[in-house]
Amino acid sequence: MATDDLTTRRLDAPRQDLSDAYSLPANFLEIEVCNPENHGVGWKKKYTDYEVKLKTNLPVFKHKEKSVRRRYSDFKWLGTELERDSKIVVPALPPQGLSLQLPFRSDEGLFAEEFIEERRKGLEVFINKVAGHPLAQNERCLHMFLQDEEIDKTYVPGKVRNT
Repeated sequence: MATDDLTTRRLDAPRQDLSDAYSLPANFLEIEVCNPENHGVGWKKKYTDYEVKLKTNLPVFKHKEKSVRRRYSDFKWLGTELERDSKIVVPALPPQGLSLQLPFRSDEGLFAEEFIEERRKGLEVFINKVAGHPLAQNERCLHMFLQDEEIDKTYVPGKVRNT
């Protein structure tokens, strides 16, 4: 064998620039739970809701960016709907804080900043795991939860079609 046959030639790869390295991925789905707000007065009428921000380029979603407000009970509803209709294993929600609902507490209970922040983090983990599941991404209940101002709890369960 001649020495020329054993030489290794370098493949010419296309040059990359910074736009290649820092461009958006081909498919992305980002959901942020933020900006908690307390509403109402009196122990039984007071509640906290959270802003749920969606950013995506997945074609199954009709809005590429959307922001809605949701309560803990809305997240609970979503988990129940997904378990029933899609048969996926739904991750656990953060604790409901039943001990914090007892009357005559010396602290803010469910409305303490620390509890609200822990719950917010847990809800963000929950919704990102749920929405990241390929089977859940086609469920009407998830689309309603992420994109509709109001949740129609009398909706007909089913799949969303790409349009």
